[in-house]
Amino acid sequence: MRGIIKHFPGAKALDGVDLQIRAGEVHCLLGQNGAGKSTLIKVLSGAHQPTKGEILWKGEEVTIPTTMAALRLGISTMYQELDVVDGLSVAENIFLGHELSSGGVLRRGTALERTRDLLRRLGHPEIPAQREVGRLPAAGKQIVSMARALSHDAQLIIMDEPSAVLDPEEVENLFRVVRALRDQGVAVVYISHRLEEIRRIGDRITVLKDGRTVATSLEVEDTPTRELISLMTGHEVISDFGGTAVGPTSDQPLLEVDGLSIEGVFDPVSFEVSPGEVVGLAGLVGAGRSEILETIYGARRATAGEVRVKGKKLRRGSIADAVSHGVGLAPEERKSQGLLLDEPIYRNITLSTFARFARSGLLNERAERAAAREQAEALHLSPADVQRNIRTLSGGNQQKAMLARWLVHGCEVLLLDEPTRGVDVGARAEIYGLVRELSRQGTAVLMVSSEIEEVLGLADRVLVVADGRVVHTGASKDMDEHQVLDLVMEGAHR
Repeated sequence: MRGIIKHFPGAKALDGVDLQIRAGEVHCLLGQNGAGKSTLIKVLSGAHQPTKGEILWKGEEVTIPTTMAALRLGISTMYQELDVVDGLSVAENIFLGHELSSGGVLRRGTALERTRDLLRRLGHPEIPAQREVGRLPAAGKQIVSMARALSHDAQLIIMDEPSAVLDPEEVENLFRVVRALRDQGVAVVYISHRLEEIRRIGDRITVLKDGRTVATSLEVEDTPTRELISLMTGHEVISDFGGTAVGPTSDQPLLEVDGLSIEGVFDPVSFEVSPGEVVGLAGLVGAGRSEILETIYGARRATAGEVRVKGKKLRRGSIADAVSHGVGLAPEERKSQGLLLDEPIYRNITLSTFARFARSGLLNERAERAAAREQAEALHLSPADVQRNIRTLSGGNQQKAMLARWLVHGCEVLLLDEPTRGVDVGARAEIYGLVRELSRQGTAVLMVSSEIEEVLGLADRVLVVADGRVVHTGASKDMDEHQVLDLVMEGAHR
């Protein structure tokens, strides 16, 4: 790709990007949220057309007008946001758009057989080929998306944050597949904000910043992490999890969870979170961590137990009651569960606080925009124009908008589910700092993260969750990553 420029109305997403990919290599594409990575891969995959620039495939200039044209060339893409169809089976998803047929008749038996082969190749033979995808957890859907990419016999596979919803064992499976593809001569473009993954899986690196290439074809083994961070951000960023932990500011609990459970989902769990305290839930994907947060928030109805905020019992299954008592949730799947993608930024920020901006039953949009703008500036939202459609923001900035919603609302209990998923190193540091500042102000924070280092770095206490049960509770300062992982695996085994 040479001199790729891409204009959108009112914005230049790419401003002369160069990218060179060799057969049989893992080429890592790095950059902060909003650097242009997603736009670049959409140009390469035929989803967007470049305003200027050229694409050469095997030495010859090509145009890629559609995603099907990219697939015909041998370019397959796995997007960060899962692109599966919940109502179809695993096999139907994998061969969607290139169904196996003979004489106009679908070869369902052949499709099922090839699906099982692909799932075995990915290390997940336990996923039924005929299972409806909507019944799979997020990690299972990611495996289906990977199998679809492999089903095209692609020569170049683009993977956008493929490990974001995978647990450590599944990440190892992913790396095994990527290495096997590389050894077979397949090129892989690998996008990740986890720099330790780049070290383990990458061969060369290209770094984007503000829609431009700032470094390309860097050898992974010859480029220090400090240099990569500096290239991405324009300055040195040290991830210290926002400074020293604050700890509880009161002996009186703000959030009390007592015997809370959903039959068949997670066992009874009891704990407290005090003002100024950060409590982390550690465990594997699918262990029940997110379900606990969603039940506290009222998005799921508990079958037993209760939740109290400042001693007042919340109604089961009532989000409105939770929000009115000062509980806020930033969900893992922000696009599908937390944002109104076709609404402006300011409306997404004020979504839970409409009453404050109402006059005689009508919303005061000027006041809405002013309150949203204040938080957007405080959180360094980019771009800062709160009247823009939130769909146009990068993942990290969408996450900042989610947090801004609860800052405007003034919530006292903040539930964070994978708060830094798909977020670059600079935005991570800002989110860590925000969590620390909220705890200093007396907010009770309950967080879920698949990155054990993040849980231990941010939380005062850690609840280890395995197979729907809390198997251990302890102070984060008394635990390390290996101990947590051992507890998780032992609990899952039991």
